[in-house]
Amino acid sequence: MKDVDFDSTIRYNASFFEHLDRIVQEEPWIGRDRAMIDQLKSLGIEKGKPFKPDDATKALLASAVREAGAVLEARYDAGLPPYFSSTSRWTFPAPPDLIKAAQDGYADPDLYPVDHRGMAYSYAYIGLKRLGAGQFYSISIRDRDGDAFDGGKTYRLNVPPNVPVDQYWSVTAYDRQTHALIKNVSRASRSSQIPELQKNSDGSIDIYFGSTAPAGKETNWVPTDPVRKFELMARFYAPKKEFFEKKWVLPDVEKVGATLGSGARQ
Repeated sequence: MKDVDFDSTIRYNASFFEHLDRIVQEEPWIGRDRAMIDQLKSLGIEKGKPFKPDDATKALLASAVREAGAVLEARYDAGLPPYFSSTSRWTFPAPPDLIKAAQDGYADPDLYPVDHRGMAYSYAYIGLKRLGAGQFYSISIRDRDGDAFDGGKTYRLNVPPNVPVDQYWSVTAYDRQTHALIKNVSRASRSSQIPELQKNSDGSIDIYFGSTAPAGKETNWVPTDPVRKFELMARFYAPKKEFFEKKWVLPDVEKVGATLGSGARQ
């Protein structure tokens, strides 16, 4: 059997509508989807019918999806609500109104955050109905100084001891542009389940991010691409009451130096 690569990243070009048509043709939909499904008919996308836009329509669609991509990126770059404190660089994984709507099954007729849902699915590849119950995710796209994460620099995250979880925690680096895993690196994350993680004398753990591991810190290092930006997601599995009471706080990531690469600039 021939191997087939599947790329789930979003393409903000004319192919976006070709993939959308394929989904409409192949996947079932339920009653609440009717509002969006029927709107697609105006673009020529309709279940059971071929999608054959003319050249003028193709040009309009390509222009529209590029504009949409730019709007979604700007909204994401503006930042999600901070979680651990009013100034924390660790944020909720999605806007709170979207989290509430998802938990309610989008059943509230007065709450259907379409724009926030669109933004969330530009960077999220799953939708969790009970976000925060059995797990909690937090996103960081900027360091302590407010700068975007640069794959050509080196950063440190100090995870304080006694993380209030019954299972484990992890931190994963993603490509900032695609929101997918960083290509051509040896690993994507570090977690508390890794026995060789080095601990500090106080029980805290330093996790490093950068294109090159700091000397002697290879086991605590997550590699990045030196010519691309990245973002982080911290995951907490079976968080305890103390986590939601914010008696334990995850600090912001800080720069600790620069490595070689076009991104290594001050």
